[in-house]
Amino acid sequence: MNHSSLNRALLDWFDQYGRKHLPWQEQRTPYRVWVSEIMLQQTQVATVIPYYERFMARFPTVAELARADEDSVLHLWTGLGYYARARNLHATAKRVQQEYGGHFPASVDALSALPGIGLSTAGAIMALGHGEFAVILDGNVKRVLTRLHCLEGWPDQPKVQAQLWRLAEALTPRERCADYTQAIMDLGATLCSRGKPACGLCPLKDSCEAYQQGRTAEFPQRKPSKTLPVKRTYMLLLHDYARGRVLLEKRPPQGIWGGLWSFPESEDISGFNIERHGQLLIDLRAVQPWHTLRHTFSHFHLDITPVQIPLDAHLVSINEGERFHWYDLKTPSTLGLAAPVKKLLQKLAQL
Repeated sequence: MNHSSLNRALLDWFDQYGRKHLPWQEQRTPYRVWVSEIMLQQTQVATVIPYYERFMARFPTVAELARADEDSVLHLWTGLGYYARARNLHATAKRVQQEYGGHFPASVDALSALPGIGLSTAGAIMALGHGEFAVILDGNVKRVLTRLHCLEGWPDQPKVQAQLWRLAEALTPRERCADYTQAIMDLGATLCSRGKPACGLCPLKDSCEAYQQGRTAEFPQRKPSKTLPVKRTYMLLLHDYARGRVLLEKRPPQGIWGGLWSFPESEDISGFNIERHGQLLIDLRAVQPWHTLRHTFSHFHLDITPVQIPLDAHLVSINEGERFHWYDLKTPSTLGLAAPVKKLLQKLAQL
């Protein structure tokens, strides 16, 4: 099957079976496409939909997102993970508003120069948002192309990725580019899934080398595995029980959970010094370690031991500011919280 035949088969399938009613496909604009593409990076569609709908209800335009404070943006992102995406989203909104008058630039080069927008995301904004010819290469497209051509190697290796870009560009049609872009993403997300692909229903099966050779399970080839290191920390639940509040500390803008609010941490509870947090009287005999929980990032495991520390209400005199915040457990603040922190706060609120 040549390229035009492949495109025709894929578009015919899309016309009949493609997804056409996802929230970001309605009232399609570059802004709406951009937000959906950022949210969908490394995240399933079913997970993204409620986050996307809440985000759009709060920030229906790039101007409103640009005016928002970071905590409001991170609050709506809590639970989606990869929080650098949210910070980049906020930064890009500000730049689009300031440098482009609130209108997304209509070139791949200009778009990919904005924070958090790579070439594939820029291509999606161009094709789906602006209706212009552009090429994408997201995870779904990589999976389809590696199977079509039995392409050896991990797809994110520079050499393999260069091959994939050449294939993607050769396949992308000038006409109906937006439909083709959505179609190949849909094919990868539905039929050509990583586990148990529905090859019998695939419109491209007659041209798929992996299917013809019975090797679909081999592609795309995985990144060589390695054992993730384990890091450990104590999260200090400084609990002013009388006032129903707990102390949170804002994390640095860079690093894990950058810019989010979390509990103060310590590597060694036995030698913990509370002085840096102000005048907080602690009875170490009342300290209550909870069960350790594990949170896994892409490059390491983090074993978290929460430690509930009751405070003497008469000697709690820490001032709030950019770094610290007393979180009211009954009337929660609108803050960006890492998923484990949110769960621990919910547990504290039930005590």
